[in-house]
Amino acid sequence: MQSSLELQIFTVAALIFSVIIHEVAHGYAAEALGDPTAKLAGRLTLNPLPHIDLVGSVLIPAMLVLTQAGVLFGWAKPVPYNPYNLKNQRWGEAIVAGAGIATNLAVAVLFALVVRASYAFGASDFAELAIIIVFVNLSLGLFNLIPFPPLDGFTVIRGLLPLKFALPFREFEERLRRGGIFTLLIFLFVFTHFFAGPFYSFIFSVFRLLVG
Repeated sequence: MQSSLELQIFTVAALIFSVIIHEVAHGYAAEALGDPTAKLAGRLTLNPLPHIDLVGSVLIPAMLVLTQAGVLFGWAKPVPYNPYNLKNQRWGEAIVAGAGIATNLAVAVLFALVVRASYAFGASDFAELAIIIVFVNLSLGLFNLIPFPPLDGFTVIRGLLPLKFALPFREFEERLRRGGIFTLLIFLFVFTHFFAGPFYSFIFSVFRLLVG
């Protein structure tokens, strides 16, 4: 059985790589739809170096995990893409945004199967690590479904709306983006104090359903 510190370090590492595959998924989805921006920028790689944001990928995840804050969150440098290059102008942005969410949820399901198999074969230590990967990716995937910019859930909704309804959403998003990291910190403060409880109750319900 791993020590508490080892599990905390593994959790931070799992979170870093999970946010990276989330961003890489955006890039591959955009490339599949005709936009080579991420590929030309060298961002279609699992090498963490081009993706790591010192604050979002390392400092904040480490602080949340080591202080046992009860909230799991982080981000990598956004993979660039040009929505005007997408072949599917109607659904393209929603598909690109949803790709990151779908990837994290797919990883969660895959490693939930690993957890079940590991316990079946008596590999409890390996199952313990796989459980962390399930929880991290489930948390990231479902958190990004929240319809608030800059989270992907907001982009998915905006991308699915007819143009006349999508334009006010885009204007709202641009106003919030001007606030930069301060907007994100305010959102995280409100979320942590008012919505984190029911949100993580839902995550644990899905988690138990997956891992048994």
